[in-house]
Amino acid sequence: MTSLDLPNFKIHFAELLRTAANTLIVMDDTMQIELVRTKQASHGDYSCNLALQLARPLHKSPREIANLLLSALPVSPYLDKVEVAGAGFINLFLKNSAKQQFLRHILQNKDSFGCSGTGNGKKIQVEFVSANPTGPLHVGHGRGAAIGASLANILAAAGFDVSREYYVNDAGRQMDILTLSTWLRYLELNNIDIPFPQNAYQGEYVITMAKLIYQAHAQRYVHRPELLLDGLLETDTETIIHTDEQLDQLIVNAKKILGQDYAYIHNFVLTEQLGDCRNDLMEFGVEFDTWFSEQSLFDNGLVAHAIESLQNKHHLYRQDGATWFRSTDFGDEKDRVVQRENNQFTYFASDIAYHLNKFERGFDQVINIWGADHHGYIPRVKGALQALGFDPSKLEIALVQFAVLYRDGKKAPMSTRSGEFVTLRELRHEVGKDAARFFYVMRKSDQHLDFDLDLAKSQSNDNPVYYVQYAHARVCSVFAQWDGDMNDLIEADMEVLASPIELALMQKLINYPDTVELAAKEFSPHLIAFYLRELAGEFHSYYNSTRFLVSEIPIRNARLALIASIRQVLNNGLRLLGVSAPDKM
Repeated sequence: MTSLDLPNFKIHFAELLRTAANTLIVMDDTMQIELVRTKQASHGDYSCNLALQLARPLHKSPREIANLLLSALPVSPYLDKVEVAGAGFINLFLKNSAKQQFLRHILQNKDSFGCSGTGNGKKIQVEFVSANPTGPLHVGHGRGAAIGASLANILAAAGFDVSREYYVNDAGRQMDILTLSTWLRYLELNNIDIPFPQNAYQGEYVITMAKLIYQAHAQRYVHRPELLLDGLLETDTETIIHTDEQLDQLIVNAKKILGQDYAYIHNFVLTEQLGDCRNDLMEFGVEFDTWFSEQSLFDNGLVAHAIESLQNKHHLYRQDGATWFRSTDFGDEKDRVVQRENNQFTYFASDIAYHLNKFERGFDQVINIWGADHHGYIPRVKGALQALGFDPSKLEIALVQFAVLYRDGKKAPMSTRSGEFVTLRELRHEVGKDAARFFYVMRKSDQHLDFDLDLAKSQSNDNPVYYVQYAHARVCSVFAQWDGDMNDLIEADMEVLASPIELALMQKLINYPDTVELAAKEFSPHLIAFYLRELAGEFHSYYNSTRFLVSEIPIRNARLALIASIRQVLNNGLRLLGVSAPDKM
């Protein structure tokens, strides 16, 4: 057999079992035959519970059915033996020759190994991060960035046509608060004494933007403080401007005073923060195909269009002067306002328009990476899509718990408004991009993550990213001592690789494409991180117990082919996670 003849062994064995099952009962084509990887070599390479699935329709015991399936199983050049175990599980053993030949398949496919056509070019959009551009990204945003970018890479490797999108919240109240905050700091630079609101943005970056405006325009935007404080001053100026109502009144006053100049300051702070965010993400290895403006939904009439569509379908009603969406008709806990008494659209209205626009752009499936605190939004957004005539199952929401950063055993604060937060840039500078990217995806996205900075910076086997990268570097160190031709490895006699640890490593490599497909199916980048740690662990054991550059050429070339394949898979897996694979450490 040549490497190009090798099938996906799981799919191949599932087809054999389906053929055998059809001799006992007419199988429903939609019935899935699941093969799982076994944890112990004595149980084979794959195990299947098909006999247990067929027990009820065939009215036989699972073990009896399993034996019938074995007797009807077609011959396969890749199958060594099959055994019935336990209550009726079918354990399948790959031939050693199939495992050995698989190394050629890896070495020939190189960077594309692990990629598949499972997605069939299906158009899928992944929207992630989408943080308000009101300040630097913090370490909480970083986890959503790492998970979203890694998931997009995994989906692309699985054959999907992936579009990466950032939704820019440039039309809401938070941008008004940032605009006001910056202007107030600008007034301070011009010796205008106005109490700074405690609930405005406090960070040093606000002062920096104010200085830029001052340097460019001097006193152009200076106005008398009493105009700004109109309607706010009572008796004690020290206690003013601490409530949300007072802050909103300040914004109203600022817009009235500044007129068209307000738009300039608003656009300036938006451009500054969005540019900083874009650069920060690029340095983190995260790039987007589209930056979609929330404001464009209003400017292009898409919000009004979405609300009108819901009205025409009789999903809206008026109450207390506001317009409500009948969200409870679609499983939500209460109905939601889409237009207030003052005729202003709500955030939910623009969310409806945005998701309608996504599907009108032709995406077959949409994935949103949201912070776990947004879980309550899921029923209302899915309900709105259903009300508009779309299949809500085509919208998938992956919830991400924010990471909690620990430095010297102490929890770090991350409040954007107060300015007391650790930025993603600071984290990256402290531990490096690779450690940050890997640590963020080590756990399932909806699980809490305690980010241990001390561990992330350590050069020890306890540091998972160091452990995986060191495995790659170790292979490179072997090849740095060898001056042979890599083509010789492709033609090596792999049959000499027959020790238990070598066979286990080869099976681990065979499992990589299945891991990528499963990670794509379950939207779970952490599965790649788990896999890489396990592969690195098995390799380190092999490295510590084996000599590679031996005098016997057949053994040397075969072992080099094995570790070259390991290096390739480590490289491919790390690339999906946005982590480098260094040659030296």
